[in-house]
Amino acid sequence: MSAEVISSGRAVLGIEFGSTRIKACLIGDDTATVLAAGAFEWENDFVDGMWTYPIDAVWSGLRAAYADLLSDIESRYSVIPSSFAGIGVSAMMHGYLALDAAGELLVPFRTWRNTTTADAAAELTGLFGVNIPLRWSIAHLHQAVRDAEPHVARIDSLTTLAGYVHGRLTDRRVLGVGDASGMFPIDPATGDYDADFLARYDRLVEGGALPAPLRELLPEVLTAGEQAGRLTAEGAALLDPSGRLLPGAPFCPPEGDAGTGMVATNAVSPRTGNVSAGTSIFAMVVLERPLQREHAELDVVTTPAGSPVAMVHCNNGASELAAWVGMFHRFAAASGSPLDADAVYDTLFGEALLAEADAGGLLAYNHLAGEPIAGLTEGRPLFVRTPDSRFTLANAMRAQLYGVFGTLSLGMRVLADEGVELDRMYAHGGMFRTAGVAQRFLAAALDAPVAVAETAAEGGAWGMAVLAAFAVSGTDLDLAGYLQRHVFAGSEPVTADPAPADVAGFASYLDRYRAGLEVERAAVVALAPTPPATTPPERTSR
Repeated sequence: MSAEVISSGRAVLGIEFGSTRIKACLIGDDTATVLAAGAFEWENDFVDGMWTYPIDAVWSGLRAAYADLLSDIESRYSVIPSSFAGIGVSAMMHGYLALDAAGELLVPFRTWRNTTTADAAAELTGLFGVNIPLRWSIAHLHQAVRDAEPHVARIDSLTTLAGYVHGRLTDRRVLGVGDASGMFPIDPATGDYDADFLARYDRLVEGGALPAPLRELLPEVLTAGEQAGRLTAEGAALLDPSGRLLPGAPFCPPEGDAGTGMVATNAVSPRTGNVSAGTSIFAMVVLERPLQREHAELDVVTTPAGSPVAMVHCNNGASELAAWVGMFHRFAAASGSPLDADAVYDTLFGEALLAEADAGGLLAYNHLAGEPIAGLTEGRPLFVRTPDSRFTLANAMRAQLYGVFGTLSLGMRVLADEGVELDRMYAHGGMFRTAGVAQRFLAAALDAPVAVAETAAEGGAWGMAVLAAFAVSGTDLDLAGYLQRHVFAGSEPVTADPAPADVAGFASYLDRYRAGLEVERAAVVALAPTPPATTPPERTSR
């Protein structure tokens, strides 16, 4: 049956450019079952003071992930697809891709991880009266304008990574509203860029180097369910140089990884939210009402359907945890008792369950890059203890796991002070694969129930495939109704309620964490940065 679905072109393809892996996921008619998957590992580079990915790696990585998908399809079903019922592309949100009239990059891709836009973000926050984070595309653009970068006068269009790839595959300059909301503020009444803010920005830079009004440089905004072009012959050749893939497949709007995470966890309705843990970690909470005031820790984006969402975005997620696990992985091999990566994770996570609730007075900072919520312009990973701390393996590993959630918890407490209430928080990411550990500690950090669904392990590429299936379904349902009726019907996630002892222990840990941020700030000043590790995390960004 699955072979016939694939060979007849009824399967749907989702592609996501994550921070450490490019993933391809194929689903069938029922929209929930994964038929096949492929992946390619890549890693960002720190070049000339900027976090970036070589643009050639975008295309070589995409082809490699698609080829890996084809290999999986052929090994399972002995068929090779020549077409798809729908395709969708998602990628890391935010960042800066400035293109000239020929569609070529004017400067290397600047990712969400860069924190060089503080002056621009502060000026724009004052101009609009809403928080403009350092990672947003408009902050990157305005910093380039402020710095009089020569390329500004040649900008023909701006986009995100998802929009860039989508444009090359379909020849359409569009963006899903969720991803667009990380470029420039969205007006919830229109589902488009805020017209008043656009006018304010044009007045701010009037007479400057920008060659056109900002609206003309930004991609068209589309919402989930709309069609966003078709695969061109050039796009088919980019994806599959063998020539077996035919043009013509319809595309849904390209989206950001935050939006696909919400879809993958069925967290697109008010009073729901999700936490995505990978190289970065962020929480998305769908709002019932607007926030009462501006908060530096929160920014307002949207779901793929355009509903307002409060986002707590932390630049640093589980990469430092993965580095520690990698060290123990090597120790096991050096001792003559090698373990595979999953076994090392399981062993260390299990040990963390034996720790003291407050991690024995230990502290772990996972800041490989700057962390705006913590007031850090650069990152310095630190492991800190006092002479009276209880330095055990169990406490050390609980401290590392708590450290992943430390900055996120600071932002979520601001959201709680706003009176925002949640029925349930969903979580996804590789660190939740070891059952009952990271999920339990996140519940303690949030003091709220945390659910992990089986589908969450499939990640954003699966969520993007679901969005593509929604766009070609012809249904009259909205996105929330479609997910509930056709994707998650009958499924029940595993939920961990916060344990009082863990909640108290994490609160004690967080008090030390806040105080110890002065140590982090001193380290940024005292210690020069070293080149970033090139080995990607082994499980954290699935």
